[in-house]
Amino acid sequence: MSLLEAQSFRPSSNPVVSAKLPTGAYVLSLASLPSLYAAAASAPSNAIHLFDRERLRNVHTLPGHADAITTLRSVPNVANAVTHALLSSGKDGAVKVWDERAGSAALRLTASTAGTPRALLSCDISADGMTIAAGTELHGEDASILYWDPRSPAAPLRVHSSTHSEDITALHFYRNGKMLLSASSDGLVCTSNAEETDEDEAGVHVGNWGCSIAQAGWLHDIAGRPAVWASSDMETFSVWTSELDRLLDVDIRQPSVHRQDLTWVTDYLIGCHTTLEPLGDSDSDLCIFAGSNEGDIALITRPTFADPNAPWVLERTWTTGHAGVVRAALWDEGSNILLTGGEDSKINVWTAKGSSESVVLTKRGNDVDPMDIDEDDMSGRKKRRA
Repeated sequence: MSLLEAQSFRPSSNPVVSAKLPTGAYVLSLASLPSLYAAAASAPSNAIHLFDRERLRNVHTLPGHADAITTLRSVPNVANAVTHALLSSGKDGAVKVWDERAGSAALRLTASTAGTPRALLSCDISADGMTIAAGTELHGEDASILYWDPRSPAAPLRVHSSTHSEDITALHFYRNGKMLLSASSDGLVCTSNAEETDEDEAGVHVGNWGCSIAQAGWLHDIAGRPAVWASSDMETFSVWTSELDRLLDVDIRQPSVHRQDLTWVTDYLIGCHTTLEPLGDSDSDLCIFAGSNEGDIALITRPTFADPNAPWVLERTWTTGHAGVVRAALWDEGSNILLTGGEDSKINVWTAKGSSESVVLTKRGNDVDPMDIDEDDMSGRKKRRA
């Protein structure tokens, strides 16, 4: 399967600045706040470390969760009460909204069965900040999507337990409205109406991939119409229409470059990012971040997902900054930089050449040329087998 080098391709091998988690834990996910970056640490720490944007100094540490953190993302608004907050979920059965200005959890939502916490593997909040959804680990015969109104956090508004039959690994609200995308180890990718109280009526579309799904998210074509991407535990990658008809099913490790002057081989998917404007000639806003076992990172796109013979395009590589698996990548439009975090405990800030103008980032008094890119927060979680 062909992987072509983009005309604007440029490799990078020198991060602008780097930092390490103080505990030596893995960096599981990254998020961007107005004045800070946040990094979720693996067990036994399970903390959330806050770094200043200019020099990546660890300025504060939030206690995080009592068990593994499974989701970390920034949200602009929660119930019109907390702005520019962090949303996290954990295997301790809690969803927390963090107010970084106060340095504490402004809101804590819990899920339990007969007093026993139910591990949460995914969560998200609607665009208006009025609905929080979380997906549980399989407990007995049930895996549930829990819905809360953050203004009444004592108990979920409703629980949907028939959407999936295994661990719910991904939840994402559509950017407008209350449509919720969910994916699971049961191989299903589903869309649901989050406002529907009758669970039998809540389901909108279902797609059956037949393999355990690790990640999923929304994307859009050039006309702005929604579609869905998903990745499996076995490094297969798929794209679906908004009605969840599958357009593409491919091993993400197949597109590769083997030349004397350039080699790229994907070992795993880090995560995906949706840009405000498609790169190159692409008819969608999806950018794929792939990683190598040596710790290198590549940005890969595809001109179209409708044509099965379309080539893949290698847009950029970032190499030698990490040692081992890279767990998270964050494309930050506001600061025009790429952050990456990995199992080596490192967080790296990278630069890249933009498509239009460049912006200046000051590092210890030296001007460096960061990348001019588009943003949706993108952080990826990578499940690795021992």
